[in-house]
Amino acid sequence: MADHPIEGLMKTAMESIKEMVDVNTIVGDPVETPDGSVIIPVSRVAAGFAAGGGEFEATGGGQQEQQGQGGGQQGQQGGNGSALPFGGGSGAGVSVQPVGFLVVGQGQIRLLPVDGNAVVDRIIDVAPNLLSQMQNMFKRERKQPECH
Repeated sequence: MADHPIEGLMKTAMESIKEMVDVNTIVGDPVETPDGSVIIPVSRVAAGFAAGGGEFEATGGGQQEQQGQGGGQQGQQGGNGSALPFGGGSGAGVSVQPVGFLVVGQGQIRLLPVDGNAVVDRIIDVAPNLLSQMQNMFKRERKQPECH
């Protein structure tokens, strides 16, 4: 059985999407700063795809031709033995949104978001160091002898 025309439409659209979206679209090329830190852009990619079509019979003498050549239905073929005409289309869309930047350097890895609440993000970044300092402070208080 020969390939259906819609398969060609779908294949072309999917190949185009494949060319547009690759891993470098999501995790960008790293950039090194003068202080030795490395900045890596991170993006969110969303893609949508649709295809459709239909076979139709030519208006005008189509019914008459079928009946004139033996009557009955010809299945996927028109009245003259040729394939029915096909009309169809396909489309795709890709959305790329920056999410943030991974900053690797000075013994740390940090995610700097593009949007969002900067104060909350900063608190989350600082929280581990703050907890560590508080634990050290309480340990020192326990080790010091009490004076009367």
